[in-house]
Amino acid sequence: MFRLPNVLRSSLARQLAPQFARTYAKDLKFGAEARAIMLQGVDLLADAVALTMGPKGRNVIIEQSWGSPKITKDGVTVAKAIELKDKYQNIGAKLVQDVANNTNEEAGDGTTAATVLARSIAKDGFEKISKGANPIEIRKGVMMAVDAVVNALKAMSSPVTTPEEVAQVATISANGDHSIGELISEAMKKVGRNGVITVKDGKKLSDELDVIEGMKFDRGYISPYFLNSTKGAKCEFQDSLVLLSEKKISTIQSIVPALELANQQRKPLLIIAEDIDGEALTTLVLNRLKVGLQVCAVKAPGFGDNRKNTLHDIAVATGGLVFGDDANLIKIEDVQLHDLGVVEEVTVTKDDTLMLRGKGDKENVDRRVQQIKDEMELTTSDYEKEKLNERLAKLSAGVAVIKVGGSSEVEVNEKKDRYNDALNATKAAVEEGIVPGGGVALLRCLPSLDAVTTANHDQKIGVEIVRKALRMPCMTIASNAGVDAALIVQKVIESTGNQGYDAMKCEYVDMLKSGIIDPTKVVRTALVDAAGVASLLSTAECVITEIPKEDPPMPGGGGMGGMGGMGGMGGMM
Repeated sequence: MFRLPNVLRSSLARQLAPQFARTYAKDLKFGAEARAIMLQGVDLLADAVALTMGPKGRNVIIEQSWGSPKITKDGVTVAKAIELKDKYQNIGAKLVQDVANNTNEEAGDGTTAATVLARSIAKDGFEKISKGANPIEIRKGVMMAVDAVVNALKAMSSPVTTPEEVAQVATISANGDHSIGELISEAMKKVGRNGVITVKDGKKLSDELDVIEGMKFDRGYISPYFLNSTKGAKCEFQDSLVLLSEKKISTIQSIVPALELANQQRKPLLIIAEDIDGEALTTLVLNRLKVGLQVCAVKAPGFGDNRKNTLHDIAVATGGLVFGDDANLIKIEDVQLHDLGVVEEVTVTKDDTLMLRGKGDKENVDRRVQQIKDEMELTTSDYEKEKLNERLAKLSAGVAVIKVGGSSEVEVNEKKDRYNDALNATKAAVEEGIVPGGGVALLRCLPSLDAVTTANHDQKIGVEIVRKALRMPCMTIASNAGVDAALIVQKVIESTGNQGYDAMKCEYVDMLKSGIIDPTKVVRTALVDAAGVASLLSTAECVITEIPKEDPPMPGGGGMGGMGGMGGMGGMM
């Protein structure tokens, strides 16, 4: 037999090696087998999330990599915490997790209902496809049915008009907690329907509502010599002028013109700049003490771009101009009276500054508010959204801060989740109106599916899959209440109007009169998101995952035999 010389053999192997090398191996599964394993993941996630649904839903405890475990009834929080070991199961779970995430981002609530609907549509879809139905036609049928249900929901929806209805929506979303509903309703009453309401950790055992009017930021006076009030350590001005600078002020020449303008007008002056130090600060303090000049200097809030934006917000709210800005060619030495902002009331303490009733042009303020809202819609960063929301709050008529109290961090976090859900549900209800709650709205949409015209048998199967799924939210609520779910759902379907099952009191009532209501937007978003992802999941025929690389075991140590000579150290004693 002819053999290559060793040298040639090794060089040929080196050339061919890259063609046969594979960095990561992939695992493929097809058809019914792939769908069955994915469905196991969908079921595991949906079972964990469905537990939390309804007034008698249970809590879920989630282990965290840091701090104490989290206890929650929030569907999306539970969904996000689930990570399964099996790759195929995890793909199924992650797709349903996406449904909960989408619903949470768009409506802020209804994530549990979305998960329950998605599971039902995916499960039935898998079953029908395994029996030979066409997945593409089934998806078309599902989407046609969803469109019909959405139209029926819109027709059924009624607008939110009274504070009582706002409180009812918030109470239902907070799993029947009346105190949460009433506090959110009160907050909305004080700051208006489009006002800003934020939820923070409180320092007491009970929940509190704090309403901040005007523009408040967390920077106090630079020097305590600016104090002018005998009651408490603060500096108070009425009808004050405001000088805004993006740059540091170190020389007195740069602010003398502004001080002279304020003196001529017999008005106090508030200076907000990146920093004020050196002779500028010394001169201001001396004038304050010797001449009684009404002036106060404050550092600009925030850092970097956030500081720049906040200064421009203050300028819009007070009707002033920001000096030192790249787009503004006017120097601070050439300041005119119309370049200074005007505020009716200013209170500066050691830690924060509050400006009330700025004299900015209403149109400019509205334009600025709209600009911030547009930026909030475009950004994907949670940090940026938080900062934009803070800026929006400062420009709005007022901000309501709900301080959540509790005896431990775990309790506060659990209640905070419910407050945020209730707040989002309330905003959604104000936007698109309300429908009967407890899953009744979806059951009342069942007759609308009879009118859907389908092109073939497989599309009809898709419509029937949605018909079955619409029963699931009501069934899950009844099941969590410990009663015969199928019997309850059948009785609700046979009744008419707003009649439904109150799982808290275990009786049949008029849902609207009893205050068991859901925001239309939440129900609609949950159904649309669930149907979109679950019907796509049904069309899958092949699933590809990565085979995890197995790390080789560490080489075993040869022991520390060389230490045997240590015995000779006995002679050192």
